[in-house]
Formats: sequence, structure tokens, C-alpha cells
Amino acid sequence: MKISKAGILAILTIINPIYIQAFYLHTSTTSPPHSPPTSPTSLFGTGNTFGRTFRITTYGESHGGGVGVIVDGTPPRVPLTREEVQEELDRRRPGQSRITTPRNEADSVEILSGLSPSGLTLGTPISMIVRNKDQRSGDYLGNDLSLAYRPSHADATYDSKYGVRAVAGGGRSSARETIGRVAAGAVAKKVLGIYGGVEVLAYVSAVQDIRADDVDVEGFTMEQVDANIVRCPDEKVAEKMIERIDKIRKTGNSVGGVVTCVARNVRAGLGSPVFDKLEADLAKACMSLPAAKGFEVGSGFEGTMLTGKEHNDEFYIDPTTGAARTRTNRSGGIQGGISNGETIVVKVCFKPTSTIGQAQATVTRDGKEVDLRGKGRHDPCVLPRAVPMVESMVAITVLDALMQQRAQCELLEDEGGEPRPNPLGKGGRREGFDGKVERVKLEEGKKVVGLNVDEE
Repeated sequence: MKISKAGILAILTIINPIYIQAFYLHTSTTSPPHSPPTSPTSLFGTGNTFGRTFRITTYGESHGGGVGVIVDGTPPRVPLTREEVQEELDRRRPGQSRITTPRNEADSVEILSGLSPSGLTLGTPISMIVRNKDQRSGDYLGNDLSLAYRPSHADATYDSKYGVRAVAGGGRSSARETIGRVAAGAVAKKVLGIYGGVEVLAYVSAVQDIRADDVDVEGFTMEQVDANIVRCPDEKVAEKMIERIDKIRKTGNSVGGVVTCVARNVRAGLGSPVFDKLEADLAKACMSLPAAKGFEVGSGFEGTMLTGKEHNDEFYIDPTTGAARTRTNRSGGIQGGISNGETIVVKVCFKPTSTIGQAQATVTRDGKEVDLRGKGRHDPCVLPRAVPMVESMVAITVLDALMQQRAQCELLEDEGGEPRPNPLGKGGRREGFDGKVERVKLEEGKKVVGLNVDEE
């Protein structure tokens, strides 16, 4: 079968418009109509866009005119207010307490497009911007930071990649870029809440070796998280965390730790094996955050210390709903790259802030050795402000997976084909279930069902 050039272009448009550029590059000496000349950067993403169906693109630098986001793919007719977005940004903004950077920014958001006069989403791109007000670019001019690279910061790698960098505030490598993510996350949270009561919450679970191991991931609330400046719902552990951060801060140093995030009431079936597994997308989302250095799902690395028998989440039938559930949740709500209807639990570890007030050995842009000490305003610990950042990236990822599931697997109604399996997860409910849980009747003498396997 032969397909015309026009047919190929139509197919590529459905899959991803970026492939059209690649098609023209390999089949023509001219550029696509109504587009700039083809170049390598027009063929491949340059790292500012995340998502497929629910897609965000952030823009702006730390000390530029402002930072923001364009959110594409939002369903129409979703009630959304500026105040709802602002509430999330207020949890992220600097200057909240003595253990965050003292930069004083109101982070007041403006919604430029995508909403009707009555406050409903139009289904068109939502553009939001936060204008920078308290940047001090002069602090960077003519001093050592314009010449020397901060150890473990993005200074050297940005310079190596682009041959130029925004010295003031770190440019795009600054945590200020995450304003766009959190604003988009507010939209994602709203849609998820309307769709199925999905709730995404995070908290600081560790500062160095001080750990909050007794938090009930099924029951903690945002009010408990935000009740203290370190954002840990365990008040006693929170006091120790704050004391540790204060101690480190006063020495001009910084400290890192772990943020745990849960997504409750997520339906089963989200995620697309093999390369777009849900935990893989969540890992990319969370690891793209500034200072993120590690990611875990469920039992994570500690699960490697268990045997298969100890680690497996055994199934049972919920006597109330008739749905298949798991007695434990070491899988973290994801099995085989697909959500299983249990609470999704992930952990993201963040390194200590690179900019510190102690002298460190480094090099200059022109290849000379020098000692450098950071001065001015910076976070002694990124964790309290990372909480809404992680929540946002998890919410964006889950909503994107949900919209893909609806588009592919639920576009057509079942029409007498393969019978559907018993519902799975907390949100599942078997039709006509009378509360009686049946057991499989085994042949005489058998105690368990045998399963022959031949796996690679």
C-alpha cells in the first residue's frame, strides 16, 4: 500500500506536529510552508515543554521581566479563578520564613488568556505570567559571580552548552522558573479534583537524617503540612528539622532532604508501557525540578532488601465494593507502569543548595583557579518550597496520563467483545455486588491455584 505525501503529513500532524519538520528535512530541500527554515533545534524539543495531551511550556529568567507558563490541553468549561492559582503560588514564593530565601516577591499572577469573562476555561491555551519585582541584578555585576562558577551549580554547564549565560539569579536554572510549573499545577489539580476527587499532597519527610516515618500517607492534610515553616505534618519531627536547618544556616551552609508526595483516588489504568510507564513519566517530571537528585516509587530502594514474598502486594476482594484491592502498597500505586487504583506514593530527594556563604575552590570562565564565597539571598534549604513544586509536577503528570487514557482506551464503548475484568483499586465498584466474596473452588486435594510460567 502506498501513502501519499499529504497522507503522511496528516498522520504526523495527529501524532506530533514536530515530526512534520523531520519529514520535510528528510524528503525535501525546502522548509515546510509557513514556517521558519528547518534547523536541528526546530526538530527536537529544547527542554521547556512537558506533557503530551495536557502540555505546559514555561518561560522567563530569574532576573528578567517575569516568568510564566502556557498551559495547553485544558478541558473547556472548567471553573478557574486567579485566586486558586495564587493560593498555590503563595506556598511556593520566597520570603516565607527564616529558613527560605529572604527575596521579597509577592508572585502576583496574571491570567492573560484561556478564560471566559465568567471564569470558565475555554479549552484554548491558558497563559499566565508573574512579573519580577525584587530582583537585584546589580548584586551580580562586576563581582566574582560574573567570572567564577559556583561549585555544583548550573553556571558551568549552562556556559558550556550555550556559550553564554544569564549570570543574574541563575537565569532558567533558578528555582524561580518553577513559578510556571506551580501555576500549571493549580490548573491540573482543579481538573483532577473535578474528575474524580483526586488529591495530590506532599510534605517534607526528611532533612538529612531526621525522618518523619510515622506520617499516615492516607490521612495527612494540607493544613497539617502548612502548619509549620518546614512543611512536615509531624510536629515533633518538624521541630527537629527546623532546629537542624537553623543550625546549618547560621554557619553559612545549606542542607538537603526528601519530599514525599501522594496522589489519592487515582483510578486504575493510567500509564502506557513500555517507554511511557507512569512511574517513568513521574520520575522525569520530578527529576526535572531544580536540585532534585533522586526519585523513588513505593518501597523504592529499601524494597531491594526484601524477598519477593515480603515485597509483593497480595490482592483481595473489597467486601464493600467488590473491587480487587491490595492489602499493602509497596508498589506505590503503580504496577507494570500502570496505576492500580491504590494511592500513588513517590519520594524526591533534593541536594543541599549549591550557593552557600562559605569559601569554596572553583575556577573562572577563562580557566583560572580561585576561591569563591556566595553572598546575598538564597535558600539554606529548598525543601519547604519544593513541596508545592513536587505536588504540581505529579498533578500535571497524572492529568496528562488520565487524558491519554480517555483518548485511547475509552474512546469507543465496549460492543460485545472481550468482557471487562473485575474493577481494580479504591475507586472501583462491581455492578450488582452483594457483599459476598466468593473463593475459587479447587479440585480435591489442591490448596492453591497452580500457575505455570515461562518468563524471560
